[in-house]
Amino acid sequence: MKIKELREIVGIDEVGRGPVAGPVAVCSFKCMPNFFGSLSIDTPLRDSKKLTKKQRESWFSYLKEEKDKGNCDFAVSLVSAEWIDKVGIVRSIQKALESSLKKVISDPSGTNIYLDGGLKAPKEYVNQQTIIKGDELHPVISCASIIAKVSRDNLMNEYATKYPDYGFENHVGYGTKAHYLAIKKHGLSLLHRKTFLKNSQ
Repeated sequence: MKIKELREIVGIDEVGRGPVAGPVAVCSFKCMPNFFGSLSIDTPLRDSKKLTKKQRESWFSYLKEEKDKGNCDFAVSLVSAEWIDKVGIVRSIQKALESSLKKVISDPSGTNIYLDGGLKAPKEYVNQQTIIKGDELHPVISCASIIAKVSRDNLMNEYATKYPDYGFENHVGYGTKAHYLAIKKHGLSLLHRKTFLKNSQ
């Protein structure tokens, strides 16, 4: 669906669909359409997965500064491993998506919303468009992708100090060989998604 240009645009992306531990994170990033015409940062704006950690952190710091100046707004919503086990990853992502959107949008009909991949906003957000590989193709989604990724990684680094046996600071919850070995040795923590790990213990 082609949507008309409105005053504000919002990009939405999720991070953490695949890990076996930790929350899923969804970011809604809002700005004016001309925001990307006056960027003062040399790092390329791309899908967070195609940036280095240093590049992602540079963008995250820059966007936080722009938010503080009132030039953009964003919100990250998280859904825990416990909730993912209860209702599944798809419903958990939708819950986080709706929560993050409500934090940045007061008028559902007054904003253009661009979503990555298979994501969809509730029907009351009438001006929405889902874009395959949107985190690479649309800068407003790229910003959401970067903020969600850095926010979740930072949280997993914090969890690493509380659960030091699992190496969360290295794999941020993904199912690496070292992570599975740690699970076999120490069992599951409260951060682990039990429904993702039925045959791994």
